[in-house]
Amino acid sequence: MMIYRLNALTDNYIFLLHDPQTGTAAVVDPAEPEPVLAKLAELGATLTAIFNTHHHWDHVGANRALRSRFPNIEVYGSREDQGRIPEQTVFLSAGDRVPFGEHAFEVLFVPGHTRGHIAYYGPVTGDLFCGDTLFGGGCGRLFEGTPAQMLESLNQLRQLPEQTRVWCAHEYTQKNLSFALTVDANNPALQERYAQVCRDRTQGKSTIPSTIGVEKATNPFLRCEVNTIQAAVGATTPLQTFTRLRGKRDQY
Repeated sequence: MMIYRLNALTDNYIFLLHDPQTGTAAVVDPAEPEPVLAKLAELGATLTAIFNTHHHWDHVGANRALRSRFPNIEVYGSREDQGRIPEQTVFLSAGDRVPFGEHAFEVLFVPGHTRGHIAYYGPVTGDLFCGDTLFGGGCGRLFEGTPAQMLESLNQLRQLPEQTRVWCAHEYTQKNLSFALTVDANNPALQERYAQVCRDRTQGKSTIPSTIGVEKATNPFLRCEVNTIQAAVGATTPLQTFTRLRGKRDQY
């Protein structure tokens, strides 16, 4: 299975999965149709599925156009998002499995950013498509969920193997790490990552995918138990730390 990262809108990523043996493709969170159609034409591939992580317009904006072009495709999304994802045909819950090519993705329920947010995890390929739950160096805003829900969702992702590749849906890493340095300034891994990300962005390079191991070492939202971070935000528990971190990041 090949994974292609497609730029969309201002800072969105669409991920196109391609199975060369069958010539089929699936797309994760298609914000707009043009990049998807162009890549399909380049590959000579047929779209068979859309994997949506949540209902926000910048993740489902191409659903109707793509299903109009490929009327037999399945459109996967959370059961909690029924009626909110255009053209949805399959309604998923935690523990469900979604097939693609020779592999299958496990569905993880990760609310917080929205009430129905899900992620797709490939245990064989080691790939995680997490939408707006976990970002490079950060996490999603809380639009429909609670701090406790988001912290639980992040802790769930934190338990995945460290080599798991994190394919998040926005290029926010540089600003996220800039914020992280305000609460975790003496973290050498964070300092090194931020310097590398700044170099990469200057050259127009993407920072995605990351890995779970890198995020555990440098992402403050996965380090809410660290005493120095707790002290930096004046908190004493992981939940209090997360809540204050999220509030500070919202204002950063």
